[in-house]
Amino acid sequence: MFKKFKPVTPSLRHLKLLKQNKDFSLNNPLKKVTFHLKKNSGGRNNQGKITSYHKGGGSKKLYRLIDFHRVDSQGLVEKIEYDPNRTGFIGRVFDFKKNTHFYILAPKDLKIGDYIQSGQLASLKNGHTLSLDRIPIGFLIYNISKNPKNKGQFARSAGTFGQLIQKNKGYGRVQLPSGEHRLIKLESLATIGIVSNVDNRFINNGKAGRSRWKNKRPIVRGVAMNPIDHPHGGGEGKTSGGRPSVTPWGKPTKGQSTSKYKKKNSYVLIPAKYKRN
Repeated sequence: MFKKFKPVTPSLRHLKLLKQNKDFSLNNPLKKVTFHLKKNSGGRNNQGKITSYHKGGGSKKLYRLIDFHRVDSQGLVEKIEYDPNRTGFIGRVFDFKKNTHFYILAPKDLKIGDYIQSGQLASLKNGHTLSLDRIPIGFLIYNISKNPKNKGQFARSAGTFGQLIQKNKGYGRVQLPSGEHRLIKLESLATIGIVSNVDNRFINNGKAGRSRWKNKRPIVRGVAMNPIDHPHGGGEGKTSGGRPSVTPWGKPTKGQSTSKYKKKNSYVLIPAKYKRN
């Protein structure tokens, strides 16, 4: 399951990388659907202020354009490829009718040579994309779209999935990976299965440098700062903060919902804080 490393350094002692059965070294991405992303902004906006924290650096990588919508497509899986921009694997599909190639978010157990189909005529098989009204209750789904015109937005990271648990007039009740129950129109699209690379959550980088390669900068604890920088800062010696955990702006971080849109959104039936066990 994991690669074995001889612990000749402290970082190698705790390093855990998955042993993949697939060889990704020879997989060159398709040139027609790949492009260079804009240079990393380091989480800063057009004023130079940090709006997304703990980002910066990272290795150069090509972005693969994934077909998240999949309204009406079909073809054969040519390769299962690694994508540096996401945790799950992607599948290269050849559409023999249109004579084109495209990428999809690969489900678990997808194999080379499998037939992939989407649309109203698609069958109930792993990796096929259908509307919710054609998917039976209880099926595990991923790449779920909010509306029929939108691309898939829910359950796209490695090993995640949602579940269709109920159907009402015009809406289906879907349990998302966060545990949230949401009403989604039955005309919306979803893909049957679970996102590939299920064991991704067991990876241990082993050292800070490996996180820096992935565009992740260090996170400084609030109790290690000064009072002007964080509510937990200051004090004589090492302190534990002296108050319940809060953000640098004083908002609670544990046990209390910090999102306001869920109170006004009638499509959310059960908020994400009531997670599945």
